[in-house]
Amino acid sequence: MDDRGSFVAVRRISHALDRSSGTCHSNSGDVGASSAAWLGKGLSCVCAQTKEADPRPSFDLTPVQEVCLLRLQSRIDVPYDSSNPDHQKALKALWNAAFPDEELEGLISDKWKEMGWQGKDPSSDFRGGGFISLENLLFLAKNFPKSFQDLLRKQEGVRAMWEYPFAVAGVNITFMLIQMLDLEAVKPRSLVGATFLKLLSENEAAFDLLYCITFKLLDHRWLEMHASYMDFNAVMKSTRRQLERELLLDDITQLEDLPSYNLLAR
Repeated sequence: MDDRGSFVAVRRISHALDRSSGTCHSNSGDVGASSAAWLGKGLSCVCAQTKEADPRPSFDLTPVQEVCLLRLQSRIDVPYDSSNPDHQKALKALWNAAFPDEELEGLISDKWKEMGWQGKDPSSDFRGGGFISLENLLFLAKNFPKSFQDLLRKQEGVRAMWEYPFAVAGVNITFMLIQMLDLEAVKPRSLVGATFLKLLSENEAAFDLLYCITFKLLDHRWLEMHASYMDFNAVMKSTRRQLERELLLDDITQLEDLPSYNLLAR
């Protein structure tokens, strides 16, 4: 994706806040590649007027939800830094997860295009998603390796001749989720965002897990819509609508309850 939001199609190949008042709960293993700290229903609505007279409501947060949101925002605020050794290590880990039997000669290489990056230097594609988008990809590779490989290699369904680029699509999913859940606001301004923060307070890996669900749902909708690369934006919008509907279902108490969670395979 360039600064204007365009994509490169790929031809398918067959082969800092500390509070003692509350903590987020962890139901999974390592979430990110580095040691960075992790920063709904039943929520009361407060109608707030901003300088722009934003008519959208905002939702009060519990102390625990506020801490969890701030910790997630601290991750979102970290840009990818190609000179940071931890970021370099994470990028190498992504290559090893994707192509375990193929050695990467350098962090700048034409081989990155095989993963769906636009050029020989993936750092230029992280501008839209930041370091958290790399962490999301690594979480998918570590926790759902079969789904990771299926998505990378387009192994499910009847595929289009020109497919969406795996890596760049992953970065765009991170960006879409941040916008959909309104995660850069002080308080959520939609019921979907408020519901997600309730889930986040129960599982600090909720954003990463929702990312995995979203990626599989995107690919599922791609196949259902018989899409090709020109249809990517339409598929992304359809994926977002489906996610919003599922998050607002009455019986959702954890992300594993979402119908689309069943698309994932370990």
